[in-house]
Amino acid sequence: MFFSRLHSNWLQQTAPHLVAGLVLTSACTVPFTAHANPNREQSPPLRISQNVEPISPTFDSNGLFSIAAGKRLISEADRAVSSQNYSLAAEKLQDSRQLMNQLSNFYQGLASTFTGVDPVVANSLRKKALETAELRDQSTYQLALVYRAQNKSDKAIPLLIEIVRSQNPSRDLGKQAYRQLLELGFVDVAYPRSQTTGDAR
Repeated sequence: MFFSRLHSNWLQQTAPHLVAGLVLTSACTVPFTAHANPNREQSPPLRISQNVEPISPTFDSNGLFSIAAGKRLISEADRAVSSQNYSLAAEKLQDSRQLMNQLSNFYQGLASTFTGVDPVVANSLRKKALETAELRDQSTYQLALVYRAQNKSDKAIPLLIEIVRSQNPSRDLGKQAYRQLLELGFVDVAYPRSQTTGDAR
């Protein structure tokens, strides 16, 4: 009861001011959301958070969510392999693989959104999606080689199969992945097959 009387008194005191405020507000050009609830303070226009940098061709090369970051992780993995630090190399390649996969999915999603709306934007985003997918597969292939060096064929084989499916057997990286599967004994027919072997097509 106390809160009901308090609310009623507050409405009687503030109603004239609210009406006057609504009249003044309707005469001004303000965002539509400002009219939704006159009791709330007018919200400022939405802005991109300063803590999140948009992905763009001028994206900070030191950013943690960029194509450059994925390439940097691959380079760090190469140095780790050179020093035979395979555990560190695997960690760097796993990070690069996950990052490039996320970026590829994001770029592909944006490209689909712009398809039929702006072909220039859609084509640019599609190229980004292909570039990041290629880097993802390169990271995956290198990771499979690291697992082979660690005698972890059970981890290498699924990654190699993933590359063959993603790249297609006719592309260089797909061929290399299939050759690794042959060396591991997972498959027993070479590809591409020599025409002198006489194998049936």
